[in-house]
Amino acid sequence: MAKKGQTFHTYSFETKKKAVAMRLAGKTKKEVASALQISDIGRLKVWMRKFREHGEEGLIDRRRKLLNPADPNRLIEEEE
Repeated sequence: MAKKGQTFHTYSFETKKKAVAMRLAGKTKKEVASALQISDIGRLKVWMRKFREHGEEGLIDRRRKLLNPADPNRLIEEEE
């Protein structure tokens, strides 16, 4: 549960990919977190699990839906 005044950090897809690559190369969670300025070391464990289960696709944040400015009732199609 979030606490009053708590700030949340979001990380780009590229940062997540770098973190996973560093972990696969044998770096410790602490080394990766300090190198990429990740405040929550436990987040690395979550990214690794998602990567193992779904590959790079699992690292994409799908929580936000982007609305089409021309037609707010339609979502923007993701290009990949």
